[in-house]
Amino acid sequence: MSGADMVGFNFVEGVRRQLDPTTGATIINRFRNSLSEDSMPGPTVVGLFRNQPVEFVNRVARMAALDMVQLCGYEDDAYYQQMELPILRQVRVMAEMSAEDLEVIVKAHLEAGRMVNLDAYDPDTPGGTGKSFEWSKAAKVAPLKGVLLAGGLTPENVVDAIQELGAWGVDVSSGVETDGEKDDVKIHDFVTEALSA
Repeated sequence: MSGADMVGFNFVEGVRRQLDPTTGATIINRFRNSLSEDSMPGPTVVGLFRNQPVEFVNRVARMAALDMVQLCGYEDDAYYQQMELPILRQVRVMAEMSAEDLEVIVKAHLEAGRMVNLDAYDPDTPGGTGKSFEWSKAAKVAPLKGVLLAGGLTPENVVDAIQELGAWGVDVSSGVETDGEKDDVKIHDFVTEALSA
């Protein structure tokens, strides 16, 4: 995976990247089997979910042998407590959100042991829009361990994002696609640029 630390598989209903559980489990199994002994244990395998029943998420997590779940909807504390795996919490940054508001939200998740993925808010799309948010809002939280910066990142701007914010980690999806499909060259370039920063 070109040196990526985490790899995401999308089980969110109704999005173009959606995997059904059986297909997802098969792809993840093939991915794990493709890893060389030198690269073991390999990247953390993350399953993306949004407002889906707890039982479904935990069942898919077991079936696909996920390492972590990324929650992208309106899941709450009661929901988090029922998760069988560590959580990566998507936080969508709205235009009207202040840096202080964002800091409170992010720190609450980190203190509860959840990682955070900062993404741009779009009322019509739950994520993977390729749009960025105002990075300056994340200046205080992006460098914190466990925070990933997402939204509109590409091989061309990821160095700027990391250097401007001192980002602890970055996340990409549509920024490494060509005509809606993952592009191996763009993935390689993105990871190379990110590591160089």
